[in-house]
Amino acid sequence: MALQDVCGFMDYLDEIPPCHHLPNETGSLFKTTSEFETDCPFHFLSPPQQNSGKHGVPSLLSPTFPCLSTHQRPFQLSHGTTTLGFTFQGGVIAAADTRASCKGLICCPISQKIMPIHSHLVVTTSGSGADCMLWERILTREMRLYQLRHRRRLTVNGAAKLLSMMLHPFKGTEVCVAVTLCGWDGEDAKITFQTGMKMGAKVEKTMKQDSHDPIKNNALSSPNSEMMSSTNKQYDQNTLSAIGEHCGPRVCYVCSDGLQLRGEIISVGSGSPYAYAVLDDGWRWEMTVDEAMGLAREAVFRATHWDAYSGNNVDLFHITALGLRRRDREDLKEEYYREKERAKKMIKEREKERQKKEKAELAEEAKDIKSVHGEY
Repeated sequence: MALQDVCGFMDYLDEIPPCHHLPNETGSLFKTTSEFETDCPFHFLSPPQQNSGKHGVPSLLSPTFPCLSTHQRPFQLSHGTTTLGFTFQGGVIAAADTRASCKGLICCPISQKIMPIHSHLVVTTSGSGADCMLWERILTREMRLYQLRHRRRLTVNGAAKLLSMMLHPFKGTEVCVAVTLCGWDGEDAKITFQTGMKMGAKVEKTMKQDSHDPIKNNALSSPNSEMMSSTNKQYDQNTLSAIGEHCGPRVCYVCSDGLQLRGEIISVGSGSPYAYAVLDDGWRWEMTVDEAMGLAREAVFRATHWDAYSGNNVDLFHITALGLRRRDREDLKEEYYREKERAKKMIKEREKERQKKEKAELAEEAKDIKSVHGEY
């Protein structure tokens, strides 16, 4: 309410005509130009460039509302975070800190920056907290509708492309969203194909049992049947290899200007340079799950140690073909003290080694002196 009074939002709310727009028949997110022109100015999916059309319907970002378009903020909204995601032979690891900051103010030390979309996909968010939460809900809704319509989940690359297309009309506005999609693709298709392979094996077993019958044996031993069986085996191998190419861990990055990237290691935020330093040094495709978890945790810890906008806790998610699994949230302050203890132990061990080395050198010098006196 205080923010509305400062911006004068309620003074302009009464001047806006009521919205008579109804959703189209398909219920799709993307609308035609005519629908944009007659759309309600408060529809969050309407691009501001097209929302003020021929009918003169004002937009929230148009010059008609100077309180929302030209009003200067009292300070610059500087954001900072550390999020990362990478693939390895055991799936996908997603990690992020929990500090939500604005300029020099720590707004929330326990924010949730990793949000599950469905059982095999999570997103790590950075940017404006409100924008990230809004677009995460929109993406969740669209992917659920896709699953209901097509009876299968949308792939990670498809979800990244969908989000990129939805964000592109807002390029140049103050929308600030940077999302990393971490998930597992194609397991449904692989399971379906393996089920079909099992059924084919049962049919082949039945055919072998029927081969004892002379009449059926002649039919099975014909050249056409052998050609069909060899063709089916080759088709099964090609199909399995094609499915294997589309199955497995995936990591994609989408920005609010519509940029879409894919890779094995992606880190976003003000602490990403420090996280990249750890990931580039320790990442291997053959890592175990424990090694991957430790690497992600170490990367976030190093980033929070050097980046003032990141800190407090670390959240870890592990996504495999069986779904996602969340690790208990860990306090990075405890990790900091454990690191101090490890450093003290290393210093003590080095001091002991130095003392042993000095004693050995003194003993050798004493032997040399005795040998010299013995010669005289």
